[in-house]
Amino acid sequence: MAQLLLSLALALVPVHHAEGLVHGFLVLRTLDGAVIADGDLLQTSRGTRVTSRLVFRFYDGSVHDETAVFTERSTFRLVSDHLVQKGPSFPHPIDMTIDAAGGHVRVRYHDDHGAEKVDEEQMQLPADLANGVILTLLKNVDPRTPPQSLGFLVATPKPRLVTLQVTNAGEEPFSTGRIRRAATHYVLKVDIGGLEGLLAPVVGKQPPDSHVWVLGGEVPAFVKSEQPLYNGGPVWRIELVSPVWK
Repeated sequence: MAQLLLSLALALVPVHHAEGLVHGFLVLRTLDGAVIADGDLLQTSRGTRVTSRLVFRFYDGSVHDETAVFTERSTFRLVSDHLVQKGPSFPHPIDMTIDAAGGHVRVRYHDDHGAEKVDEEQMQLPADLANGVILTLLKNVDPRTPPQSLGFLVATPKPRLVTLQVTNAGEEPFSTGRIRRAATHYVLKVDIGGLEGLLAPVVGKQPPDSHVWVLGGEVPAFVKSEQPLYNGGPVWRIELVSPVWK
C-alpha cells in the first residue's frame, strides 16, 4: 500500500504557479489555417479551488464547452469535469460528467439511429486524471523532467481510461512583434493499452498525437496546441488571438 501511495504521489504535477482569474481569447483553426471557431478561456479561483471553462463557438453553430474544477495545494488534483459537444462539427454529440473523487462517470449520447442513450460507470480513476487541465499541468512541469504519462478519460461513447505518454520535443522559436522567444514543444501520445492498443496502429484506429507549446520562465504561458477535440476527430489548432479594433 505504501508503494502504491508513493507511485500515485510521484504521478501528480506539483504546483509551481498557482492559477487565478483569467479571461483568454482563443481561435480554433484547421491545420491549413482556416478559422472554424472563436473561443474563450474563463477561469476563477476561490482558495485552493479553481474552476476553468473552455468554450468554442463554431461558425456552423456547433459548441464545445468544457468546465473543469481542480484543486491546487501542493499538487494539482482534478475534482470534476463536464464536457458538452454538439452540432454539425461533432458527428457524435456527447455530454460527459466526471466525478473524479467518487469515480462516477456519466455519458449522454445519441446512437447511430438518433436515440438518446445514457452510460453510467463506476470507475477507479487515477490521481493524475488530466481531463480539462492538460494546459495547466504543462505550464507547471519541469521541461527537463516532464511526467512520463497522464491519465485521460475518453468517451467512445462508453467512457474509457487511456494513458497520455508525455515527451518533450525540444524548443521551437516564435516571435511577438520584434521580440524573439522560444516555446517548449510537448507531444502527447495516446496509449490505449491491452491487445486493442497493440492492434490499433495496424487497423488504423490509433488516435493522432496531440502537440502543446508552452512558453516557460517565471510566468509560463500557453502558446498554441494541435489536437483532436473528440475521439476519431481531425486535428485542430488552438491559438491565442488579440482583439481587433475598428
